[in-house]
Amino acid sequence: MADEYQQINKSLIRIYRGILWIEEKKLRESTFSDLTIKEMHAIDAISMYDHQTATQVAKKLHLSPGTMTATANRLIAKGYAERFHDQEDRRVIRLGLTHKGRVLYRAHRAFHNMMVKSFLKNMDENEQKVIHKALRNLEDFLDDHS
Repeated sequence: MADEYQQINKSLIRIYRGILWIEEKKLRESTFSDLTIKEMHAIDAISMYDHQTATQVAKKLHLSPGTMTATANRLIAKGYAERFHDQEDRRVIRLGLTHKGRVLYRAHRAFHNMMVKSFLKNMDENEQKVIHKALRNLEDFLDDHS
């Protein structure tokens, strides 16, 4: 069991690094090469449909409000995001994606969809349930330590 544990640990580390490396490489090779990986993840957190405040996005990304403000300013200057007043309460400022931001959002989501399909390839429903349970356990651990 200890050997299996070590193999799982090594796999998780390798997968985490690999995903980041591929995302960074693809970003540099794309028409979105003006973005950093952190900015791309901020675009993903802003999302296409649920216009959120900078505070809500910062919380998702575990960023300070000041860091999120600077990130939002860069995304706006680069043409990926925009600020606008909430329709119900004009004092509230929300973030949304521009057309350019939505294109990147979709491309990033497509990459993740391909990755998940590859991950679950040749697994039956019971195996997928075990994987899902293990991932929920890992999410709970991350939630408890963030």
